[in-house]
Amino acid sequence: MANIKSAKKRIKVTKTKTERNKVQKSKIKMFVKKIDALVKAGNKAEANKILAEANKAIDMAASKGVYHKNNAARKVSRLTKAVNKIS
Repeated sequence: MANIKSAKKRIKVTKTKTERNKVQKSKIKMFVKKIDALVKAGNKAEANKILAEANKAIDMAASKGVYHKNNAARKVSRLTKAVNKIS
């Protein structure tokens, strides 16, 4: 355990940020699973609705540093491509 006050604070701040990042990542995973299920079901209207929410969540996570910008762009691209394949 840290003895210095600033080190103790860093431990607390890191724990808080880690929890916040976990929440954002799990939220994005939930959106991906929903979109995959809707793509398999062939429900394009609902998939487009969820895609907009997912893109917003991914972009926000990238802006906060949870994901690298290229990783976020790749996720958005893959989801969009999957939804656009629905006929």
